Amino acid sequence: MTSTKASSSSTLTMNGETEPTQPIASTSTALAEPVGSRVNRSISISAPRNHDHNKVPQALHRIPTGAPESGDRHNHGGEELKRTISSGSTASRRHAPDLSFPYITTDIDRGGITDEYRTETKKGFISLDDPENGLKPIQSRLSTLHGDKFALHNNKGKKDEEKGESLDKKKLVTWLENDPQNPRNWSNAYRWLITGIVSCAVIQVAFSSAVVTGDFKDQEEHFGVSSEVIALTVTLTVCGFGTGPLLWSPLSELFGRRLLWIVPTLIYIIFNIPCALAPNIGCLLVSRFICGFFGSAPLTLAGGTIADIWDTDERGFAIAIFAAAPYAGPVLGPLVGGFVGQYAGWRWIYWVNMISAGVVWAASCTIPETFAPALLKKRAKQIRVKENDDSYVTEQELFRKPLNEIIIETLIRPFEMLATEPILLLMSLYISLVYGLLYAFFFAFPVVYGEDYGWNDSKIGLTFIPVFFGVGLALFVTPWLERKYVLKVNKGIVKPEDRLTGMLIGGPFVPISLFIFGWTSPPYVSPEGGNWVGPCSAGIPFGFGMVLVYFSANAYLIECFPSYVASALAAKTVVRSGMGAAMPLFISIMFRNLGNGPAASILGAAAIVMAAIPFAFAKHGEGIRSKSKRAAI
Repeated sequence: MTSTKASSSSTLTMNGETEPTQPIASTSTALAEPVGSRVNRSISISAPRNHDHNKVPQALHRIPTGAPESGDRHNHGGEELKRTISSGSTASRRHAPDLSFPYITTDIDRGGITDEYRTETKKGFISLDDPENGLKPIQSRLSTLHGDKFALHNNKGKKDEEKGESLDKKKLVTWLENDPQNPRNWSNAYRWLITGIVSCAVIQVAFSSAVVTGDFKDQEEHFGVSSEVIALTVTLTVCGFGTGPLLWSPLSELFGRRLLWIVPTLIYIIFNIPCALAPNIGCLLVSRFICGFFGSAPLTLAGGTIADIWDTDERGFAIAIFAAAPYAGPVLGPLVGGFVGQYAGWRWIYWVNMISAGVVWAASCTIPETFAPALLKKRAKQIRVKENDDSYVTEQELFRKPLNEIIIETLIRPFEMLATEPILLLMSLYISLVYGLLYAFFFAFPVVYGEDYGWNDSKIGLTFIPVFFGVGLALFVTPWLERKYVLKVNKGIVKPEDRLTGMLIGGPFVPISLFIFGWTSPPYVSPEGGNWVGPCSAGIPFGFGMVLVYFSANAYLIECFPSYVASALAAKTVVRSGMGAAMPLFISIMFRNLGNGPAASILGAAAIVMAAIPFAFAKHGEGIRSKSKRAAI
């Protein structure tokens, strides 16, 4: 018997009236039957009798069993692993996607999903056909389904029959009961320390993108360039934020998180030196892009690291902090940069950024490896040597994706999904608008307070403080949203659209903030006395709505595309960074030429249109997902 620790997945019971049978849809880890279906379906897993453990197993294909009864147990040419799962009137399971699972580098189409990385057992391993935590077939509309039953089989030929042992002899290495090496068994104090460090790392990198806005004028004069060219110091950094994760995500799955916490950030720190000593604008811009590319590693790793160490029902506040960090950092940038630039000079902005990055990097070097697949892979290797038994493996080793498929997963599929999945496209556009508006404020505030009110850079930086208040308010709401969702999971009534609550609440606050900012600014109010309070207060609803929208939209995409989490998040990151990079190039011109009120109103109108998206998905999302090739039902 094995005992299991509560994992990040959840079990649901579906009941209802009889409905016509629908196609089986993809979920991340288990079977998802249409609500109310009473048609029994039987799933069996078959494997080749012979298997070469030194080579990647051949592709597993779904083939029709041709048997109407759920009890049929024919192996159809493969060796039966003696597991049958029936669904219908019985309970059906839907598992929440686990960000600690190596989706990019594991071929789940061949191997399915396992709870190996979250399970604790007495023996320290499970068989592939373990009924609770072993391989679970992935179902998708992209698969070829025939009838109500299907089986996973190996394409066997005479040559394959002469290879190695069969898959059913393999043992998936798991954690032991109360395993001290399991990151989720570490003390709360230690896990909160790690959470604080990774959140600070995200804040610091995001801070670096906006800190340079604290003193644009002196940089323009020194290099003899226009404000649009200097704005590229922000644009190119954010472009690096969008492209870097395409490399860091697969590398973190292959080599673990610890190496990626250390090496890329060190290179990011080093390239702050040519930024501070740049003899010309070309050197500065190239160095800023390199800083963004390598500095994006913490942005890529932080969410996964938090998922590594916290169970789903524990991570509410930790995820709230992580959701706020990418937005708190850029807001802190102008506040610090304005004072540094005014009193120490623009070059010291880069030195201060490098010093702060170095302090955070030193702290991040203390973070141990937290990625369960990497830890268990190391343990499996040790057991193989100690026991002289090659049957001890991890799923990632057993079903490792070849390099060409990893490249497709990270560089091609995200853009393919953007073109074919309306949920992903619209949600990515919404997130990108909110992210872009944050950078828009960095260039709109200097127009309003610098040109209309006549304030200096350090004083302008103080106007971003209200955004912090809004972010702080969101930190009280996001844990409540997470608890509410977990409660629905436990009751077995959850669906991806339940993740939209944060967007429904926070979305309207974004356009409200823009209208307040635009129409309480000069010339509609006199730039005298305490009239600065009006546009400054717009930061509170913006910070609040911004964090809630990001938190909710990110969770919704993960729930909608559980089998394609990596591709969906990569697509979102690229689109988001593209908008953040574009905004600095035209916002100043837009506010100067159109005026504060009209310019803010145009952005507010776009935010209103985008705010309608989650309301539409809350009503029609299930129907849209039912027509998607990759979305879960």
